[in-house]
Amino acid sequence: MPASTTDNPYEEPRSGRLTAWGNALLGGFTSPDQAAEAVLGADQSHRFTGLPGDPDGELHSPAWALGRLRSLGATGLRLARPAPGHPLGLTGPAPFNAAALTAGEAVLAVGLPIGFVPEIEVYGPQGDQGVRVLWRCSTVNEGPPADVPSLHEAERELADSLRETTRLLTQLDVAGAGPEAVRALTEWRRRGHTELLAPGYPPRAVRVLESARQITALLAIALDGHGAAVSATEMTARREILAPLGRTARRATAAAYNALVDEPR
Repeated sequence: MPASTTDNPYEEPRSGRLTAWGNALLGGFTSPDQAAEAVLGADQSHRFTGLPGDPDGELHSPAWALGRLRSLGATGLRLARPAPGHPLGLTGPAPFNAAALTAGEAVLAVGLPIGFVPEIEVYGPQGDQGVRVLWRCSTVNEGPPADVPSLHEAERELADSLRETTRLLTQLDVAGAGPEAVRALTEWRRRGHTELLAPGYPPRAVRVLESARQITALLAIALDGHGAAVSATEMTARREILAPLGRTARRATAAAYNALVDEPR
């Protein structure tokens, strides 16, 4: 069965793992085996298809695909995290943007006009499920990715957004929403201590990603029905109030993952 790539807001996006560890490999900060293991994560398999020069239907492992990208002239990878009305990180054309929007994520090569969109397959019985990921390669337009800020801009925006998030969530009474909100907060804190990014990334990128994930987790809790506002009308109003904060967190996430190729060193 197909699954959204962004079902769990507390997990690192698969496109983030591919971007970070692909950049670490292409930059000489890690080995092919380490990068491939990190890209795989807890999934059962990742395969790549449609790379330039490949016959239709040919599949490759992450280590082979990243090596092939390097031989083709790719110097890095960039993350895209589009949402409806916000083509964050994308460059076109329309079919690629549409596929990335459906997935909620994509990865674009730097120095090579191609990009990847993941297709997720969840299989097996409930409670004992596995995940297979197929990365489909397509041609993309060359040009600057849409709406991705610099790390400096992202850090400044996040500082303002964290204050605003705290104020709005206090108004929504998320902290007093009862045991479900407490469990959600505990789950986020447990997951929030996992290693971020990959070798070679600057400390500022890690800080920015930590703050972006904090906002994303808190918004997920608020938008999951926790808090004092529970009617349909109130939930609609809540989504409208919190939407700009989610946009800021997505922009900062892209800036952090892209820092190894976009920020001066």
